[in-house]
Amino acid sequence: MRRRTIILNILVAVAMSFQPVYAADLPTLTLTAGSNTVVYDRDALEAMPQTEISTTSPWTEGVVQYKGVALSHLLEVSGADGAMAIVTALNDYSVDIPTSDFAEFGPILAIKRDGEYMPVSDKGPFFIVYPFDENPALRQQPYHGRAVWQVKAIAIP
Repeated sequence: MRRRTIILNILVAVAMSFQPVYAADLPTLTLTAGSNTVVYDRDALEAMPQTEISTTSPWTEGVVQYKGVALSHLLEVSGADGAMAIVTALNDYSVDIPTSDFAEFGPILAIKRDGEYMPVSDKGPFFIVYPFDENPALRQQPYHGRAVWQVKAIAIP
């Protein structure tokens, strides 16, 4: 009987140690437009209209398909009208991207690569991707430097 109680207690303790994944555990993007800041989790970003880009890049082999939110859409929903977006990665790498790129070239904030979420260890959770194969001008600097991975924040002053 005592052994049975001990085993039951162990099973209950193990079962209680499993915690469900909540939305708070999803990767987030902080979007600041002027004095307004909104934090989007991955589900909220996926609920927005999605755009696909299939392209090669200096960081991948062959054509890769990316899916995510057009940066022009993020600019629109933020209500920002600034000329520059400051994109910051998890390692605090930061780059300025002219917002004119958003309409002119159509880069996206990629959420998925080849249908799968991107882990932080492999350019995730969010990656700014330009359609490099659609325009030869994009296959060089400064556009490669604007393709930020591990994006955590976008600020449009």
